[in-house]
Amino acid sequence: MDELLERVDTLGRYLDIAARRARLDALEQKRLDPAFWSDPDAARETEKEIAAEKDWIDAYDRLVRRRDDLATLVELQEEEDDADLGEEIEKERAALEREVEALELRGMLSGPDDARNAILTINAGAGGTESQDWAEMLLRMYTRYAEQHGYGVALLEHQPGEAAGIKSASLRVEGRFAYGYLKAESGVHRLVRISPFDSSGRRHTSFASVFVYPEIDDTIEVEVKPDELELQTFRSGGKGGQNVNKVETGARYIWTGRLSNGEEARVVAECTEERSQLQNRERAMQMLKSRIYALEREIQEAAKNAQEATKKKIEWGSQIRSYVFQPYTMVNDHRTEVKVTDVQAVMDGDLDAFIKAYLLQESGRAAGE
Repeated sequence: MDELLERVDTLGRYLDIAARRARLDALEQKRLDPAFWSDPDAARETEKEIAAEKDWIDAYDRLVRRRDDLATLVELQEEEDDADLGEEIEKERAALEREVEALELRGMLSGPDDARNAILTINAGAGGTESQDWAEMLLRMYTRYAEQHGYGVALLEHQPGEAAGIKSASLRVEGRFAYGYLKAESGVHRLVRISPFDSSGRRHTSFASVFVYPEIDDTIEVEVKPDELELQTFRSGGKGGQNVNKVETGARYIWTGRLSNGEEARVVAECTEERSQLQNRERAMQMLKSRIYALEREIQEAAKNAQEATKKKIEWGSQIRSYVFQPYTMVNDHRTEVKVTDVQAVMDGDLDAFIKAYLLQESGRAAGE
């Protein structure tokens, strides 16, 4: 118990809460300047910084209050020798431990884009219906994960499979640190199961790729030259009311240009889920710029020997995680060797163990540089 209570103070030092309070005071003083809004862009950036610092401080202060309440309960039990308080103390201790671990994990998210919304794209690998069904299972898994963590989820693009499942889909996950957590999911995911589409009941192996990138906003400039851009419109097959399949509401942008390292790249982004072509075009352009930005970030990370998982083929030897349904049940993350036997819980969105292990591993690597 004492060790858990001390972890709160240790966490406060690790997160440098005292410095954050000083910075918040300075930012709020800046806001009092009569000329504060004379530069709207700078003012909005300051407001974002204020919100971010308040978010960290409020989260830590809630932790301190829970810690103090728990300490009071323990003292009360010792003074009054009240055995009935034991159950309440254990309940509060477990809740405090969960909150400490959650804030410790969030403290590892120090990347420049970690606090941003995430865009998550899933593509079925080779294998037809089986892989397309697996891709749809992953789409459900990430939707459940986002909902469980209080994130907003919007389907941006959806291409149904020929017989079942999906060929591809893109999700927008909205909320602070959505990208910071979900970046752990980029890579190839492998499924082993007895296929429901095989009348002989044979075991099949399927693959699908997941690519997660941060959604940029108007604080980041990404130049897209008109002569490098192609717009395609098409009939949307998604949910869109009576106009679906009658008018071309779907929008796809294709950018072909050179990245900062001189490498030629082709980036495709499409949106089909909004009701009007204008809305789909705006969303597709935001996705396109976000993907180009992510590629530029990869170039910077590659200079630090970061892995470029998005360039791997969707096949054997490149998977980050295996999901085995038969002959036994096991989800194994090949990067961290975290293994979970409750496959159904994972497919219902319980990914915290994998994400935590990945962030711990990456944090350790960064500390060793």
